[in-house]
Amino acid sequence: MDAQIRWSEVDLVLLDMDGTVLDLAFDNYFWSEVVPAGYAQAKHISFETARRELEPHFTALRGTLPWYSLDHWSGLTGLDVPALKRSVRDRIKPLDGAQDFLRAVKESGRPLWLVTNADPHALDIKQLHTGLEQYFDRLLSSHDFAAPKEDARFWPRLAERHPFAKERTLFVDDSLSVLSAAHEYGIGQIVAIRRPDTQQPARDVPGFPAVNRLADLLPVSPR
Repeated sequence: MDAQIRWSEVDLVLLDMDGTVLDLAFDNYFWSEVVPAGYAQAKHISFETARRELEPHFTALRGTLPWYSLDHWSGLTGLDVPALKRSVRDRIKPLDGAQDFLRAVKESGRPLWLVTNADPHALDIKQLHTGLEQYFDRLLSSHDFAAPKEDARFWPRLAERHPFAKERTLFVDDSLSVLSAAHEYGIGQIVAIRRPDTQQPARDVPGFPAVNRLADLLPVSPR
């Protein structure tokens, strides 16, 4: 179902970063191509062998805080993963229309927070490359709360450190598990992104109102 925002009931907007504001194509390329290639070169093995060796680690950690930690992957692979990410940062791009939405929210007078599972290294690389900081009142990484957004512990920890009225909050994300955790916590309005990766077709996100991209939520009514 397409999302219809009740802007008169929104005092705060929380946005995910990768797959909501930024094109997830970068991260999918980085983890499926750049990291295995670097690992293969360092270990003097084939690219396919490198992928096979890394895949069990990816599968086991997905959805946990270490999965999002560049330091964890540096330790596991022996690579300087933040440096690898910086080497291909030119591929980091906002999703089409995302900046229009960010500007519209700011102009509406509502606080705008970025709430991401990206660790501080990744967040720093991406915000420096894209200038995200200019749009947001707060840039918040789940690593500072010792739990990823899909973990029920994240949301009360966020609210304890940065109090907000959850029932008057809009949250947009592309991850079904994250959206479900936000719903369980009681966030007032929740929207899914159907097409987080522009290199992939739009997909269904069952159980949540959804749009293909943030720009589909325009116009934003004044506060």
